[in-house]
Amino acid sequence: MAPTLNSDTGVKSKSGGDMRIGELSRRTGVSRRSLRYYEQNGLLRSGRSANGWREYDESCIGRVRKIADLLRRGLTMEGIGQLDACLDLSDMDTCDDPGHALEIYRARLAVLDVRLERLHEHRTNLMETLGELEVAQSRVPGPATAPGRV
Repeated sequence: MAPTLNSDTGVKSKSGGDMRIGELSRRTGVSRRSLRYYEQNGLLRSGRSANGWREYDESCIGRVRKIADLLRRGLTMEGIGQLDACLDLSDMDTCDDPGHALEIYRARLAVLDVRLERLHEHRTNLMETLGELEVAQSRVPGPATAPGRV
């Protein structure tokens, strides 16, 4: 069967609404490798064609975009997995248990806050060491003023 043009996306799709990984990648802007990673982590499901190729239906487009967005926002694959029931909703704010989502976001923020605190400590320590090195360097005579030079 000939490919059909989706008027919303402008992308030609194979028959039956199923698409292969390359098409899903093009339509979502997510790499094939990332799509396989999502699938390995149970966030994305595919069927298999007769020759073993992955096939995805149209619903995967929104799901992949939501996963990618949540990753950009700082959630982990594990955290996103805990929100699995909400990923297929058109609006994640309508999820049955927003309290659970709030817990996941707050827990992730707490982890990031600890990391930021550590990074700030590292930065402070490096700045102190840099200052000490600059003071030590200013005490070392340069090549023109070294003893025995005229």
